[in-house]
Amino acid sequence: MTGSAPASTSGPAGGADAAAWGELLAASYREIGERAMRDLPIYNDALGVEAVGFRPYDDTIVGIMVTPWFMNVVIPAGAIAPATSGANVRMRFPAGDIEFILSEVARVGRIASCSLFSPMFQFSDMDAARATAEAALAEMMLPADSEEAVRRREPATSPIDRRNFLRGALTERRG
Repeated sequence: MTGSAPASTSGPAGGADAAAWGELLAASYREIGERAMRDLPIYNDALGVEAVGFRPYDDTIVGIMVTPWFMNVVIPAGAIAPATSGANVRMRFPAGDIEFILSEVARVGRIASCSLFSPMFQFSDMDAARATAEAALAEMMLPADSEEAVRRREPATSPIDRRNFLRGALTERRG
């Protein structure tokens, strides 16, 4: 990894290092936004650039980068793909495997990112974008076999029972 990104992600200072790395990445994207993205039709003027939830995870850092043109899960590529020459790498999270695309960002170095949204026009403001990023990160960290994950996968309503359907028990009565 190049640039001035923090090297340590473990121990008590790990969270501070992760937040600092997220802020360094956000500063790079703010610069990119001003220099190259602002006038493009995919730029949502209602949004800004923000590093959301950057934290230590499995000997690296993970968080979500929100910009006016994308929302991506981002990790430093050095810890997961130090010798990879390909364009993609997979990483296991509690919710399952996620495939990342490797790229280079000025002042930060190699990163791995997974797109969640692009463009960002479905978000009317930063509060909505931030809430979505926080929810996505929480889902990534929720083990796939946990009670909460299983509950969320269950249908909100029971499947239509043919017998009740034919009896009219599932239809609304109007009168």
